[in-house]
Amino acid sequence: MTTTQALLDSLLEHKSAINLATTGQKNQALEAMANQLEEQIDAILAANKLDMRAAKDSAISSVMLERLLLNEERVKDMAAGIRALIALPDPIGLVLEETTAANGMKISKRSIPFGLIGMIYESRPNVTSDVAALAIKSGNAVILRGGKEAFHSAQAIVTALKSGLSQAGIAPEVVELVQDTSRTSATELMTAKGKIDLLVPRGGAGLIHAVVENATVPVIETGTGICHVYVDKDADVAKALSIVVNAKTSRPSVCNSAEVLLVHEDIAKTFLPILEAHLAGQVELRADQPALSLFERAVPAGEDDFDTEFLDYILAVKVVKGVEEAVAHIGQHSTGHSEAIVTENDQAAHIFTQSVDSAAVYVNVSTRFTDGGQFGLGCELGISTQKMHARGPMGLREMTTYKYIITGDGQIRI
Repeated sequence: MTTTQALLDSLLEHKSAINLATTGQKNQALEAMANQLEEQIDAILAANKLDMRAAKDSAISSVMLERLLLNEERVKDMAAGIRALIALPDPIGLVLEETTAANGMKISKRSIPFGLIGMIYESRPNVTSDVAALAIKSGNAVILRGGKEAFHSAQAIVTALKSGLSQAGIAPEVVELVQDTSRTSATELMTAKGKIDLLVPRGGAGLIHAVVENATVPVIETGTGICHVYVDKDADVAKALSIVVNAKTSRPSVCNSAEVLLVHEDIAKTFLPILEAHLAGQVELRADQPALSLFERAVPAGEDDFDTEFLDYILAVKVVKGVEEAVAHIGQHSTGHSEAIVTENDQAAHIFTQSVDSAAVYVNVSTRFTDGGQFGLGCELGISTQKMHARGPMGLREMTTYKYIITGDGQIRI
């Protein structure tokens, strides 16, 4: 087994192969990577079966099993995500600002790759291909440390991606998967100062907290998703029903699914019984006392239910007096990911969008759209809930930094 330190040293040795690659070379590599995913689909699905079997033996929830599962359609979607990046502009070499000083110096601020990006993530196999493809297009080498639940799947995916890189004439050593899934390897990446230029954790609250607290390398924090939907008194009931059901049930295991529903007291008596009928037998409703009185099968909300990312068919429900109380509740309990208001009242929408301080704020739209692909980024590195450098879905631009290039004709400072 190749050690994590050996992989880091190899990446440092080979990273110039991608850091300095041209747009044409990177796009050729992406096409070859996508082709290899499709050509090696049988091997990838066989590896995923191993992971699924082990996960079932470990009694992992059905929602998390769905997150881990790969099928032919999902692998083809991964390949399509890679190809979508080919059509996007190269984020490297852009002139971000350019000025000429009084002494004639030309000062140019230009985008460049970070160099070597580290990614620590959990059980979603598609993250492996998404992050590798984003790294290649943005000129970065990447070291991937996935969770043990998806290790065989990730290994098969990386094998296919490396084959594509080789076919395109790019050193396959610019993409590596850590072989050790213990905490030791995660710690090695967190403390690889001088080797890793940027580290991104993607997963549950425990993983993200551990990386933020212990890393000595630069980190972009991707937050957990305690996402809210607020149904205002002036909401269209049919529209609100469609949005809430979609936000909660379309894929509850992902970070942009709704975990908390806030409902204006003037519409609660009409809306909540209709919602319960649609979610009956599928979603457990945990309600505060005013909401509880309007449901037939809900349970009382516990002390922590409005601060929990369930990632399951569970929804916390609270009745509020108006948009101001909804905003205040979100400010106290949100993780800064995605929030939505459903209303036909422009003033309420304005108050909500101006006052809610999250990475994505929606009006009459499901929170499920907070996604790199949906935002036209091809795919994503993760959803940043911080405000420095990157916020919201992180695509190609967020995988770049910049430097100043100054040209002159013999100027000296006096």
